[in-house]
Amino acid sequence: MSARLVFATSNAHKIFELEAILADVWRGFEAGCVAPMSAFDVPSPVEDGVTFEENSLIKARALARATGLAAIADDSGITVDVLGGAPGIFSARWSGRHGDDAANLSLLLDQLSDVPDPHRGAAFVSAAVLVTPGGEEVVRRGEVRGTLTREPIGQGGFGYDPIFIPDGYRVTTAQMSPQEKNAISHRGIALSATAASRSARSCPPSWTICAAEATPGSYATVPGTRGCPALLLRSRSHHQRATRLPMMGRSIENCRGLRC
Repeated sequence: MSARLVFATSNAHKIFELEAILADVWRGFEAGCVAPMSAFDVPSPVEDGVTFEENSLIKARALARATGLAAIADDSGITVDVLGGAPGIFSARWSGRHGDDAANLSLLLDQLSDVPDPHRGAAFVSAAVLVTPGGEEVVRRGEVRGTLTREPIGQGGFGYDPIFIPDGYRVTTAQMSPQEKNAISHRGIALSATAASRSARSCPPSWTICAAEATPGSYATVPGTRGCPALLLRSRSHHQRATRLPMMGRSIENCRGLRC
């Protein structure tokens, strides 16, 4: 099928992660429905915003305008408490070279070498944005708190995953499977909320999506959910189905019966 949504990223790791999240949220998701930015001859805009949200909007607006498709973008990074929220929006180029994960991670650990364990708090932050050709804009933010290790642990993930242990866990996000990471990730939180609010042009053509309130102890009562928070998807024949929501125990905003 032809693309209906384009991701404003050329980062292969992000594309894999974002598609896994959306495929899990969108019942009826089909290959080809979502295209990466690299599928279009579109120059990358200058990201000169001062917040994650501003940079996401810059990317999504430019891509929606250039392609005529609904565009989704995210800007994300790590914020460290003792550094006043840095690296923040500069996370991907903290060492001075954009996208050099090893150098960025090494520099951050060096800067925190004398910080005691009780003060190594940090957060992964993501701002996800949907912009449609008609000008609709949806902005959602996801944040996951945790602590930083003193050395990289784990082979999975990317970026700062090897040094970040989410609150309530004993392993870094680099030690988690993609499914485990997506279930708690800052990007998963932001994108799931964005997907629940998307417009008609940005979702598979045969579905209307309604978001069940996914709060701790409150679950969708639909056959097949097995007690999991779920996005309830009604086809045009009103046959109910459900799919697992990749953000267990967190609330998302109810969508407003958006027609796909």
